[in-house]
Amino acid sequence: MARTTIRLPDALIKEVKKTAAETGRTIAAVIEDALRENLFRSKQPRKSLRLPVYRPKRPGVQPGVDVDDSAALLELMDAGDSRRR
Repeated sequence: MARTTIRLPDALIKEVKKTAAETGRTIAAVIEDALRENLFRSKQPRKSLRLPVYRPKRPGVQPGVDVDDSAALLELMDAGDSRRR
């Protein structure tokens, strides 16, 4: 086993020491486990996220809809909600 010296920020070494004490392991074991986990994760392929896509039967703006008139759009949406009830 090789021996090396590394420099760690004080806050990080404090966390490492705390974890070692809480788990009954050595500081070296905690650091080794953390390195192995990080190296393993970095080699794993990232899973892509597939989002559902809504595709209306008739794409585009419906006839009679003025997207610049927010009041009219709200009325149309409210009318659509009341028809579903």
